[in-house]
Amino acid sequence: MLAFVLGGRYVRLVAHTIIPFGVAIAGAILLALPQNEGPLVYLLGGWPPPLGVALRADGPSAVMLATTAIVICAVAIYAAADFSVPAAETRAPFAFWILLLAVWGALNTIFLGGDLFTLYVALELLTFAAVPMVSLDGRAETLRSALRYLLFALLGSVFYLVGTALLYGLHGTLDIVLLSRRVGAEPAALVAAALMTTGLLAKSALFPLHLWLPPAHAGAPAAASAILSGLVVKGSFFIVVRLWFNVLPGLPGFAATQLLGALGAAAIVVGSMVALRQERLKLLIAYSTLAQIGYLFLMFPLAYDASGRLASGDALAGGLLQAVSHATAKAAMFMAVGSIYAMLGHDRITGLGGVARASPLNVLAFALGGIALMGVPLSGAYLAKDLLLRSANENGQWWWEIVLQAGGMFTAAYVVLVLAHALAASDKPIALAGPTSRIRDAAPLVLSLCSLLLGLVPLGLYLPIPSDMTSSLFGPGILSKLLLPVLGGVVIAILLSPWPHPLASSTSGKAIMTGATRVRRSSLALGYLVERTDEVLSQWPAASMCLLLLALLLGALMCVAT
Repeated sequence: MLAFVLGGRYVRLVAHTIIPFGVAIAGAILLALPQNEGPLVYLLGGWPPPLGVALRADGPSAVMLATTAIVICAVAIYAAADFSVPAAETRAPFAFWILLLAVWGALNTIFLGGDLFTLYVALELLTFAAVPMVSLDGRAETLRSALRYLLFALLGSVFYLVGTALLYGLHGTLDIVLLSRRVGAEPAALVAAALMTTGLLAKSALFPLHLWLPPAHAGAPAAASAILSGLVVKGSFFIVVRLWFNVLPGLPGFAATQLLGALGAAAIVVGSMVALRQERLKLLIAYSTLAQIGYLFLMFPLAYDASGRLASGDALAGGLLQAVSHATAKAAMFMAVGSIYAMLGHDRITGLGGVARASPLNVLAFALGGIALMGVPLSGAYLAKDLLLRSANENGQWWWEIVLQAGGMFTAAYVVLVLAHALAASDKPIALAGPTSRIRDAAPLVLSLCSLLLGLVPLGLYLPIPSDMTSSLFGPGILSKLLLPVLGGVVIAILLSPWPHPLASSTSGKAIMTGATRVRRSSLALGYLVERTDEVLSQWPAASMCLLLLALLLGALMCVAT
């Protein structure tokens, strides 16, 4: 509000003044929580629930607050050049810095909110701050993407709000702690849970409710894309975690959790296959975000046993670790690609030859972010995958082990594809469209290193991570765990990418491509079919029908389970 009132040349100054204080507050909560018995609680106005509103910081809250603060700080450093405020006030810089602070405030409220209506208000604030970020450049294309995002997010809001009203009518409170003691397996409560979950899935862009995500994330400025992909989609995901693990533990049932996992698996496959067929780098990363969102939802079936009871804290820790790893890595990748686009004047994947020489820091940041998401040892994604694999093994759900391993290979595929083009020599000298800044290039590099080394951070103080898990970072078999996704990714990239491979001109490359011609032809046909299916699902009639059908199916599965 202060930035909005002062406006003009002061808007960036206000943002840069506020950001260090926000980082310090998140750090203070992170340090204070282990010293406290239970969560930190603040009662607004001194009124306790159910009359008042409580803000609560527990382990997951503290981790997400710190992650958000780090990403916001890095994006602010990166965006300083893109959104500098000239003497004459212009719309884009003025809007960006205010929206950045608004997104941060909304996310903090989501992570600390202690009742479902406060979470609803924060979620709407997040939506109305994120949507304008898509269309900061004012182009007709981005305006259409922003309106699509807004309208579909509002549909999700209606579902969530109706479910909230049902729970309030049943129990007379929306406080999470009080509801967890009162909610039972009443049909109305299960219908409310199904409606709220479906609305949140629409805001999270989980397949097949993703029609708004690729155009919004690919069309926004690089700094805005980093916020949208790295942080904004985590807000609604975090509320789903609160709903299923804190408000309704054990109520959804085994079948409903398997449905969420199936949608996550479909997101991994469809998002990755369509990503490999993209011509533009930003669209590739946008579709990879769709795949990574699916990876997050694999925690739900793994946290529940065959009887539908909440059984595994490993899955919760794994899912949240994956969310943190994705937030830092994907924000870094979008910022690195934004710098490459600013230098080259385009982001065509086949035109990236020689960019590693022209912009080594940005290519390194992209590579490290992608490697971290692949789940290599020491990374947060590696520890997250190990926790999820352990849960799958303990619960006897072997089929999710296959999905988890395949997810790492698909991630490796589009990382390998981009790096193969970026590291290849250019046929002609690269004409740089603009200069670069070392400080600007350092921001994505630091974020990607945060994701890559996340496994070394003692997050066991905040998340239910077994003490023996960190030893697996240095245990036997590390080399095989590193090589398996990379080799699998190379094969997938060769089979599913329709673009000429830069190494195919070599003798060995020609031999490999010749030997794989028949398989590659079939794979490309499958990829084309998946891409056409995605185009159909990204139309309003199909997406709206999927939204309604998913709500009905979730409600039916929950009611049958009880």
